[in-house]
Amino acid sequence: MAGGTTETRPTEGLKADAIGFVDALVIGLNSTSPAYSLAAVIGPVVALVGIYAPGVMFASFVPMLLIASAFYYLNKVDQDCGTAFSWVTRAMGPWAGWLGGWAIAMTGVLVVGSLADVAVTFALLAFGLDSWTENEFVRQLLAVLVILVMTALCVIGTELSAKVQNVLILAQVACLLAFAVVALYRVYADTGTLRSTEPSLSWLDPFGAGGASLTGALLLGVFIYWGWESAVNLTEEVRDSAVAPGRAAVWSTVILLVTYVSVAFAVVAYAGPTFLADNAEEEEFIFAILAGEVMGGWDWVVLLAVATSALASTQTTIIPASRTALSMARRQALPTHFAHIQPRFQTPDVSTWWVAGIAIAWYLVINRISENALFDSLTALSLLIAFYYALTGVACAVYHRRQLTQSVHDFFFIGLGPLIGAGLLSWLLVESVQDMSDPANSYSGVSWFGLGPPLVIGIGIALAGVVLMVVWRLISPAFWSERAGVADPELVRGNKA
Repeated sequence: MAGGTTETRPTEGLKADAIGFVDALVIGLNSTSPAYSLAAVIGPVVALVGIYAPGVMFASFVPMLLIASAFYYLNKVDQDCGTAFSWVTRAMGPWAGWLGGWAIAMTGVLVVGSLADVAVTFALLAFGLDSWTENEFVRQLLAVLVILVMTALCVIGTELSAKVQNVLILAQVACLLAFAVVALYRVYADTGTLRSTEPSLSWLDPFGAGGASLTGALLLGVFIYWGWESAVNLTEEVRDSAVAPGRAAVWSTVILLVTYVSVAFAVVAYAGPTFLADNAEEEEFIFAILAGEVMGGWDWVVLLAVATSALASTQTTIIPASRTALSMARRQALPTHFAHIQPRFQTPDVSTWWVAGIAIAWYLVINRISENALFDSLTALSLLIAFYYALTGVACAVYHRRQLTQSVHDFFFIGLGPLIGAGLLSWLLVESVQDMSDPANSYSGVSWFGLGPPLVIGIGIALAGVVLMVVWRLISPAFWSERAGVADPELVRGNKA
């Protein structure tokens, strides 16, 4: 591999060939938590752009597909479970690489607790235990137990994790499809209980609403696609590791596009934009409201879809953070104990439990501040997501710069495409910062240091990362001796393993 890296890997590694392409694809899909993501954003998106919500889902897919292309071609030349951390380091040097790795790790910390909370809440609602959801102690205790159980599954083995994920995705997709089919049937049969409207292809126009509303909706759209790269974080454990994980990532985004657009059509058509806009503040509970309207006595089907979606994502969201920490420790960018591999199961047990422990602590502490603060911490995710995705897109073009003139295909799919994706996400990042600077735009509506809580959380995480990076640079400078390089064109063409 060109690039002058000094990476040394332990003799004991992750379990090779543990899972196949389909398993990686399922894990990539579940990491995005499709049912929960749709439930969380469909109300706010419709409040912003009305009937053009399906178009926003389509427009948000474009930068995701372009960045997925970057993941594919970077994984082809470097099958490292640290993904963006390793690739950005090779392409742009250790400082940029370390910050990219930090952003990935922190996304898991911010979101795992919320996912577990939603899984518990919707499972309780599905089983008719509504009163339990109002008891904060019971709900939070069950959420912590869910995190511990799903973390244990991650440690016990990638094969077991994949089997659990296969069951969860089947249940989730089946429930979503049942909801969409019934909703559309009732629209055309004119048996709906709300002010329904027949779907139109014009709803696919993302610019129908225009203005600042479009920008806000696109930010929400990017969030619901986030997570598909978990398939690539498993690259060292997937058969045909040079190609299968990247292909799984690309196909994940395509399948998500079809799912999101289809369900968006069904929801907007059945409920109508006025109802959804009026209930936008309910956020993820919009599906709980619509479940009874659409499915009648079968509302538990939709509630179970959201519960299984959040449950699956609780497990898979731990994967990118733990594998990135493992990769960083192997390169001496973090303390070496994070690189420990469990001898029996061949999984990164230390980094996995650390991610879970920090995520639990964050979830409990932020809930002590207020439940709204938890939602504000999730909003801060868009900053981290846009940052490391954009960084990966730039790294792809930079690292493969010798390859870009080899063919028109390489120029567009390895160079220009990822750069356009990075540019779009950078634009959204800037828009996010501007929007979050106003406290009135936050979920809680309060001011932290004169700014919105999500921006303060994002800045705090960034500053903490810079401080830790500088401190570790002084303690253990080995990683910072690595130099940026360029990819071997032979590996891109697939002539070498």
